[in-house]
Amino acid sequence: MHSNETYAAETGDLLGSVRRALTVLEAVAAGGDGITAKAVARRAGLTLPTTYRLLNTLVHDGYLVRLNHSRGYGLGYKLTDLHRRLCQQLDVSPGVSGVLHQIHQDCDAPAYYTVFRDEEIVVAEVVDSPAAPRAEPLDVGFHQAPHATAFGKVMLSSLPAPRRRDYLREQGLGQLTACTITTPETLEGHLERVHSSGVAVEVGEFLPGVSCVAAPVFDPGGKVAGAVAASVPAAQFSLRQRGLEDAVRVAASRVSRLLADDEI
Repeated sequence: MHSNETYAAETGDLLGSVRRALTVLEAVAAGGDGITAKAVARRAGLTLPTTYRLLNTLVHDGYLVRLNHSRGYGLGYKLTDLHRRLCQQLDVSPGVSGVLHQIHQDCDAPAYYTVFRDEEIVVAEVVDSPAAPRAEPLDVGFHQAPHATAFGKVMLSSLPAPRRRDYLREQGLGQLTACTITTPETLEGHLERVHSSGVAVEVGEFLPGVSCVAAPVFDPGGKVAGAVAASVPAAQFSLRQRGLEDAVRVAASRVSRLLADDEI
């Protein structure tokens, strides 16, 4: 039987290995196709032998691939299945996707749908096109920086104050741009205005040069369940703000009705 000290040591080593493997996976994702083992080691802060061992394990299990033509590594196809399963679990109906497609078509802007997944504010669907691309890195599963995004503000404003403070304490109020609100008191006042107006506006707070508007989606009980948003280049925002606000309000109302119909 293992002693407590042996068990703790083995558990700590296992957790360390898992963290190192995930760090390597993230380094490959950030580096792009063809990144070399030496570059991965440098990004991950690991020794080259450790990096090779983790790379080989991740390749064997399908999370990475070895690209012979570039003598480097890339993301594996098993991640596609994980992404598909995440999308299934976020459970976006065809009707909701259709509403987003309508915003995208009418406004010539990328459209976003976010939901509460347990305690997290998560992007559940994005509809865009090469002519009107999404604001990177907003994609399905994105859950960071709610204090700096219009959809995040809509959903934060719906939370009871104590829960919101706890959430933001865990998430932090990171300074993403020169316009990001990083003072709790200032953010609280801003969220009060969002709650009363029923629409959130974000001008260059998440990404420089990008602006966004969002409106709340309500569940059948009248609680905020999500948000619909659209983004445009900041240079166009003053001319397009009113139309975008009207569009996301209408779209959010349509999604709220879809959620109510699903309950019948």
